[in-house]
Amino acid sequence: MPLPAEEKTQIIKDFARKDGDSGSPEVQIALLTARIKQVATHLKENKGDVHNRRGLVMMVSRRNKLLRYLARKDRNAYLDTIKRLGLRK
Repeated sequence: MPLPAEEKTQIIKDFARKDGDSGSPEVQIALLTARIKQVATHLKENKGDVHNRRGLVMMVSRRNKLLRYLARKDRNAYLDTIKRLGLRK
């Protein structure tokens, strides 16, 4: 269940620091958030899918690590990112 290409390019365009940026923490966090939402809706319909549940837990963990890194390196970018994505911290 990968993200649709159009949605992925739009997320990259919205959160990139500069043109062609796809590796900054902001972009990675935004992409992970989109995937987490997608897998969470799948798991609401398919309660017994434990394999994807494990993948969801791993994605949430990776996103939390990236958020902690961003909070250490650039507090303003961290606050802006969680505000734009609607995350609680």
